[in-house]
Amino acid sequence: MHGTILDPSHCWLITIGDNVTMAPRVHILAHDASTCHHLGYARIGRVDIGNNVFIGADTVVLPGVSIGSNSVIGANSTVTKNIPDNVVAAGNPAKIICPINEYISRNRKRMETGHVYGEDYTLRGAITPQQKEQQRNDLQDTTGFVI
Repeated sequence: MHGTILDPSHCWLITIGDNVTMAPRVHILAHDASTCHHLGYARIGRVDIGNNVFIGADTVVLPGVSIGSNSVIGANSTVTKNIPDNVVAAGNPAKIICPINEYISRNRKRMETGHVYGEDYTLRGAITPQQKEQQRNDLQDTTGFVI
């Protein structure tokens, strides 16, 4: 998405699996120049991202890190260490919050009683001013889901 950066100076050290979503302003870094002033060298490392991964907005992934398949990285996280398969992780530094199946189950339950909107409630579905107002009112003190 908009503003995502894959380290242009060391992009060959980055591997990205299938069905990976990177939200706006994600930075994937395979080098760290913080050592240049003192050592004369930048630290470099591979970054490996598995399949079916979601990386939230404003997240930074540092060199030498792998993110396992079927994982979610929360918005505004800094990934400094490996994240295993099938987990939700977030924070600075990113830490495991819960298994992915628990996260999906919790949100599936929320969908049963919460507000769920179809594509007609999106920009691609030509949401109307009335629908926007309804959505604003529905979501005043809660969250919902949209396709």
